[in-house]
Amino acid sequence: MSKETIAAKAVVVDDVAKKLSAAKSVVVVDYRGLTVEEVTDLRKQLRDSDVAMEVIKNKVLVRAAEKAGIDGLDDTFVGPTAVAFGNGDDSIAPARILAKFAKDHDVLEIKGGMMEGKVASVDEINTYATLPSREDLLSMLASELQSPIRSFAFAVKQVADNKDDEPAA
Repeated sequence: MSKETIAAKAVVVDDVAKKLSAAKSVVVVDYRGLTVEEVTDLRKQLRDSDVAMEVIKNKVLVRAAEKAGIDGLDDTFVGPTAVAFGNGDDSIAPARILAKFAKDHDVLEIKGGMMEGKVASVDEINTYATLPSREDLLSMLASELQSPIRSFAFAVKQVADNKDDEPAA
């Protein structure tokens, strides 16, 4: 192999290592069997949530994970491999989108991944996928905080209505 080829491959490994290190979450999937239209639809869903999905050679992934200091993902780098890098505010977006897509398309298989810097198994990724999004959690919190205020306002209104209904003496 020429020095130029080796240098080019080293640049690719460095690039993937930076992506692995910078990502808030990484989900590794086997996409074999999906049609072009299904992959396009999946990529659109991921892109809308600030998630990038790339097909990367397994050797490059192994070397990049080693360079990034990530242990435990080598078992997932077997066969056709696509990697979803979650870089947005919602770190579980890749897991949620891919798990939902895998339910609708049996051929998509989640192999494993990484959440917040820790290697995650398929079961852990599926568990993360069931969690509500950040926006949903904030909405739930706001609703819970409004509940006591709403109850108090209702009680005050009832007292005021009762005073209005009393006959004057």
